[in-house]
Amino acid sequence: MTKIYIYCLFDGRGSFHGVYSSVDASHRDAIKLCNKGPGNVLMEIDGKWELPATTKLRNLFKGACDVQVRYSSGPLHQALIIKTKLKE
Repeated sequence: MTKIYIYCLFDGRGSFHGVYSSVDASHRDAIKLCNKGPGNVLMEIDGKWELPATTKLRNLFKGACDVQVRYSSGPLHQALIIKTKLKE
């Protein structure tokens, strides 16, 4: 049985925006959702807010499942990526 991981993208209101098989594509679209806010886009890693990078996201997701990462550039412009796997 192969393991297929997927990345689900939601906005700050919880609306579903897409499902991805690529970390890069989900990261790119999360940045696009948040980039409308007044400040810089940041991603939350272990309770700290840092500048977003695909490498950081990939390292955070490595070897884990059912992990959530939040992006934000203000209270109205947020995104959430959830890594999970397809189950048979």
